[in-house]
Parts: sequence; structure tokens; C-alpha cells
Amino acid sequence: MVREEIVLADGLEKGVLEWAEVPAPATMKEVLDAYDRHHDGATKKLQAVPPERWDQPVPFMYGGQQVMNEPGAENAWGFLLDLIHHRGQLSTYLRPMGAKVPQIYGPSADEPM
Repeated sequence: MVREEIVLADGLEKGVLEWAEVPAPATMKEVLDAYDRHHDGATKKLQAVPPERWDQPVPFMYGGQQVMNEPGAENAWGFLLDLIHHRGQLSTYLRPMGAKVPQIYGPSADEPM
């Protein structure tokens, strides 16, 4: 999740989103440490994005090739919807593994309210 925040914030700041595959953290501690190190900075960068950047096309690069060229706001919505999608995927694995599905975006059958 923090990887998406970093790419979006850096990309909107400089006018081009550049996705590069990076190794996944090996432990939950590494995940939390990465989040703690980067979240506040990414949030500040997003808050500082000039209004016109949200409306301008911001190329999305992957492997050195442009794969999209949507306005900054569309990129941000795309990242948000992707995060929602992946949280939903993860929640479907919990119950079969014997865990409870938490309240992610509202009550769940395991945590009604």
C-alpha cells in the first residue's frame, strides 16, 4: 500500500508516474517500518500538488514504456480503487484460513458492529 502512495506522490510532484517492481518486504515488521518511514512524506507531497496537476495528463510509465496518460486525478482514483480491490482480495483469504474478516469498510459477518 505504501508503495502506491510513494509512486503516486512522487509522480504527481514531478509530472510522471514511474512504476518499478521492488522486492516485497520479508516480514510484517519491514512492512510497518516502510509505512512509518514513507506515509507522512507521501501525504505531504500529495497535499502540495498544484491544482492544475490534478487536471493535466500525467504519463504512467512501466518498464520504460508509457502505459497510460490520464489526468492526475484519474491516476489517484485508479490507485485508490486498486487498493480497495486488493483489500477485498485479502479479506477473502482470511475466513478459509480460520481468521475473522475485520470491518474494513463497514461491518462484516465476523464483526457486525
